[in-house]
Amino acid sequence: MQDSPGSSQRYSDRLFQIAENVIPGAGLGSYALSKDVRLIYSHGRGSRMWDVDGREYIDYVGGAGALILGHGHPAVVQASKDQLERGAHMFGSLNDVAITLAERLVNDIPCAEKLIYATTGSEATAYAMRLARAFTGREKILKFEGAYHGNHDYAIVSCFPRESGDYPQGVADFSGQPVATTSTMLVCPFNDLETLGSVVAQNKNEIAAIIAEPVQRIIAAKPEFLHGIQKICRDNDIVFILDEVVTGFRLSYAGGQGWYDVKPDLASFGKIVGGGGPMSCVAGRADILDLADPDYKGRPGYAYINGTLHGNPVAASATLAMLDVLSQPKVYERMNAYTEELCVACQQVLNKYRIDAIAECTGSLWQILFMNQSPVSISDILASNQGAMRRLDTELLKQGQYVLPGVRRFVSAVHDDRDFEETVRGLEEACRVFNKLG
Repeated sequence: MQDSPGSSQRYSDRLFQIAENVIPGAGLGSYALSKDVRLIYSHGRGSRMWDVDGREYIDYVGGAGALILGHGHPAVVQASKDQLERGAHMFGSLNDVAITLAERLVNDIPCAEKLIYATTGSEATAYAMRLARAFTGREKILKFEGAYHGNHDYAIVSCFPRESGDYPQGVADFSGQPVATTSTMLVCPFNDLETLGSVVAQNKNEIAAIIAEPVQRIIAAKPEFLHGIQKICRDNDIVFILDEVVTGFRLSYAGGQGWYDVKPDLASFGKIVGGGGPMSCVAGRADILDLADPDYKGRPGYAYINGTLHGNPVAASATLAMLDVLSQPKVYERMNAYTEELCVACQQVLNKYRIDAIAECTGSLWQILFMNQSPVSISDILASNQGAMRRLDTELLKQGQYVLPGVRRFVSAVHDDRDFEETVRGLEEACRVFNKLG
């Protein structure tokens, strides 16, 4: 919907006035754009999105990575429509589609012997932590500084640090977090096995699990780091949780487990597992997941898992359709090659305009960072020129590229040569403006 030619106010301005009255900060989450580029989107198709004023954008946010096949993929749309006609929601009992998807996920996820469903990635990491505590009888979870494992109280400890922490003490990032979250969460620097080994040696009898991402925001794990975590966990009877909410079915069809050849005890999934809808899961060892068996209620060790939308049949149908497409030959090779070639082209533009930044990628995740070399931990990001990074990203928004300033981007399987060329041209113009603004 757009304004008529004689209108004195854009439709988006009128919507923002409403949003400011009824939604805190006129935002649906923690991201807030500057007032001169605030956007309200109306629809998407393929690799593109349109705002309510009719402007077109290349979408590199991709539903935070969930829309790996872009917007409105015919197979996903048809599967969702077919299931909606059969029933949108069935709480309290099994449904046929959720069973079919569970069987497929257990077959396709390397570490999976069984799985439990959840609704969001945040739920999946919270459940994985709960299961690890129930299984080991210990309370503490070790995470890595700067890692985002969702929005629950335990996850947002040392997630958005202003400076590197006093390891292994965690820091509450926001108001409203109980003291228990920082007293039971240990924190170590990412990609640092020496510090990790020392912290575990001092606390091994209290640690239920170590949780890690294969790619922490845009920081890729060193292969030896994930393998080192796996060994430390096995040597100390600690549960190894791999957070694959972002990387699952993203880095490869086998996710980060396939990319790094690592096998965790539990892995949390969301985004692509859900087909863009309300679904996530925890997959892994049967002896741990069996603690959620409802027949065990009232017994020692039972881990409570329940949710209104768990196993939602529409999301399960969308996911099955998405997996059918992703499992076809060369999908990941094309997507990852596109990302790598795009970063090479972007680096050439950055060099041309003498902008001290790098175009960084792992698989189909990418970002422009204002630093000289690939980051190893959140300390490298904190030491970079984050203000300059956000200014350039804001200019890219104005050039018709949907990116969240200061946040990684995602390439989808449907980005094409036209997107590539327009992205590079848009970066050229953004760099010109960036240099003029200083």
